[in-house]
Amino acid sequence: MKILITTGIYPPKIGGPAQYAKNLKEAFEKLGHSVSVKTFTIENKIPTGIRHIFFFLKIIPSILRADMVFALDTYGVGFPTALASRLFFKKNIIRTGGDFLWEQYCERHNKKVLFRNFYNTEKRKLTFKEKIIFIVTKWTLKNTRRIIFSTKWQKDIFVKEYGLKEENTCIVENYYGPKESDENFRSKIFIASARNLTWKNFDVLEKVFKKIEKENSEVSLFTQNLPYQEFIDKMKGAYAVILVSLGDISPNMILDAIKLNRPFICTKEVGIYERIREAGTFVDPLNEKEIEEAISYLLTEDGYKKAKEKVKNFNFVHTWDQIAEEFIEVYKKI
Repeated sequence: MKILITTGIYPPKIGGPAQYAKNLKEAFEKLGHSVSVKTFTIENKIPTGIRHIFFFLKIIPSILRADMVFALDTYGVGFPTALASRLFFKKNIIRTGGDFLWEQYCERHNKKVLFRNFYNTEKRKLTFKEKIIFIVTKWTLKNTRRIIFSTKWQKDIFVKEYGLKEENTCIVENYYGPKESDENFRSKIFIASARNLTWKNFDVLEKVFKKIEKENSEVSLFTQNLPYQEFIDKMKGAYAVILVSLGDISPNMILDAIKLNRPFICTKEVGIYERIREAGTFVDPLNEKEIEEAISYLLTEDGYKKAKEKVKNFNFVHTWDQIAEEFIEVYKKI
């Protein structure tokens, strides 16, 4: 088949969605399909709205040639892809990532709202622009033949809040790679690389680490973003990985930590909790004391030994080949 993937970012840009698009493309090609990818380029410099129109026009030739269309978000590329697919009678599928509306709300208002609470507590407080995003997202999801979620957690929230039909949704779990390394740590660095956004909760993390670093000068926090392979190399020799965001669906950083056997501390507000709960330590992202205690315990000999055993004992694998085949099965049932 001829497959079109639309995505907001793609390598050499850095980020989980970029790696997802790249690996999915390669897995489809291994199955013998012809794959094209359309992503934002000049669109990043264009205001939203006009950006959607520009991308819509850009993808029309690829839509016309495609047998199957996958969009890897619900708003940025999702809306113009759904619109073009509907216009030209193409079967389209969306694979959700995060929640653009929730992320933008936290950032615009500099307000910390847990993802699982967002629609219950903040929906009536949305600005005009945010209401437009909600309406556009709802239209996109309802005009997509199938919606693929990576977790039941996000699926249940979206089905309720966007009025989706259960039969139009399904779950394809994220990539869980086979174990790649098990190095001793080279320094007491905690990896926390991510975009510096309100919902990532960096201010709390940095506050906690300032207190810990006063008592233990060997400890440090690494928050820079690096090209993917450099990031993996950095993580291989790190002491641990830490993520205390207000809601992450299936965070790639934690999945990378698992395949590299790095002990990790993760937010309890995570979609893959049931899958990985035995592999790491989980904390309330709004409880500074709990975060500090988890870090302090991990810095003890006993704490590190137990954390290392937990992550090493996790051996679930879900490959890109399996993911690609599951995507194809979803398409076949439309």
